[in-house]
Amino acid sequence: MAPKVLVSDELSETAVQIFRDRGIDVDFQPDLGKDKDKLAEIIGQYDGLAIRSATKVTDKILAAAPNLKVVGRAGIGTDNIDKDAASKKGVIVMNTPFGNTITTAEHAIAMMFAVARQIPEASASTHAGKWEKSKFMGVELTNKTLGVIGAGNIGSIVCDRARGLRMKVLAYDPFLSDEKAAKMQVEKVELDDLLKRADFITLHVPLTDATRNVLSRENLEKTKKGVRIINCARGGLVDEEALADLLKSGHVAGAAFDVFSVEPAVDNPLFNLPNVVCTPHLGAATTEAQENVALQVAEQMSNYLLTGAVENALNMPSVTAEEARIMGPWVKLAGHLGSFIGQMTDEPIKAINILYDGTVSEMNLDALNCAVIAGIMKKANPDVNMVSAPVIAKDKGIQISTTNQDKSGSFDGYIKVTVVTAKRERSIAGTVFSDGKPRFIQIKGINIDAEIGANMLYTTNEDVPGIIGLLGNTMGKNGVNIANFTLGRNVVGGEAIALLYVDDPIPDTVLKTLEGTGMFQQVKPLAFDVA
Repeated sequence: MAPKVLVSDELSETAVQIFRDRGIDVDFQPDLGKDKDKLAEIIGQYDGLAIRSATKVTDKILAAAPNLKVVGRAGIGTDNIDKDAASKKGVIVMNTPFGNTITTAEHAIAMMFAVARQIPEASASTHAGKWEKSKFMGVELTNKTLGVIGAGNIGSIVCDRARGLRMKVLAYDPFLSDEKAAKMQVEKVELDDLLKRADFITLHVPLTDATRNVLSRENLEKTKKGVRIINCARGGLVDEEALADLLKSGHVAGAAFDVFSVEPAVDNPLFNLPNVVCTPHLGAATTEAQENVALQVAEQMSNYLLTGAVENALNMPSVTAEEARIMGPWVKLAGHLGSFIGQMTDEPIKAINILYDGTVSEMNLDALNCAVIAGIMKKANPDVNMVSAPVIAKDKGIQISTTNQDKSGSFDGYIKVTVVTAKRERSIAGTVFSDGKPRFIQIKGINIDAEIGANMLYTTNEDVPGIIGLLGNTMGKNGVNIANFTLGRNVVGGEAIALLYVDDPIPDTVLKTLEGTGMFQQVKPLAFDVA
């Protein structure tokens, strides 16, 4: 059955057609996002939800969406999506961070020109028939110093455009390398240095705990007298009350804001101050950007629903279509390894340690970690998936550690998972053979070579004669057909294990018969999702 996607906000017909062309059953209801009750009533039918800003994806909407796998936001901001609730429900949240980068950067440059030349006030005055030519004395941008806070996708474009205006560009970004700064031809500086030297300051960072009020009252007071502040990034990055005070005192010569701490902004300390330019969050408001993000979200959602590729997700590691194709068997293996340990472990888990060896160590380990953790968690919560599992593990206080190493054995690559509880450590390793099929290759340090089937039986015993016959006879007498039989031991006469791959679930009577022989320390039926 084809995946079903609901489009509940305005999206271009071209974007909607992308879903249809990819074989997605799409329902285009662009006004539905404004009706939260109706949305909650029908959302349970859909695998995907494509939105802009009007639709509010709350915990109530998510609770009514048992089939929902992905929410795609055509745009950058996802404040209208409860991402914590989505993660706990196992729903991927995607945005489109690149579709409106140029548009937002251009808006910041436009706002810089507007505040430098007082264009809005001059326009209003001229419309009123005043012709106040001498009143609006501006400043040139040429040879001025621009301080850019955040040199990522949008900030780097602003830097490039500013250099074209013959401005000197300072960039503050903790993640900006010296090499990248040199390539961008900007001067990498610390924040205090930027504040003291910049004639104009523009912000291009997300709103996080680290960036909230990055231009606090204290930092604003460190700025050069006559500075002009531009914010087209996120409300909350600037202390608006403090900025208003400094505008009134004359320390700050002007400000241009497209975003505000509270939106819609109907009342704000910056409103009605001289030489303050305000626009209603228009950074992405061009026809080109709106089309670009719509097309991008349709492609991303289709790729995920049809191939498992995860692009621009906010609550799960991204996996490209090519990675999804190559990593598919390894993701399955990671899930099986986790599932084995999860089914074998009854006590609370303290830590999960994952070792990647050889070729697999060069893959997308974040995604593989998610698969392992999901496999482990499925015993306690069958609805868990790669999105929700890390959140659940974190809530339970489980420590996750990852190690990757060069090839160290006979296999080109393998994964080893160890779970630590208060009582014991339990480990299992596996690999993917050239046929693309995952195999278990080690359990409890004992080497084996076991296919993985939907129904399996795991036993441990002392290495003595007769175990093979006992298992075979018991299965045969009870009509259980063995598809594959694997044995292993550490030393002669020591601990031995058996792993049987059988055609059907093993009846309780068989398990009780084997336990009643007194020959086994452990008899454990296992089930794996091998679809």
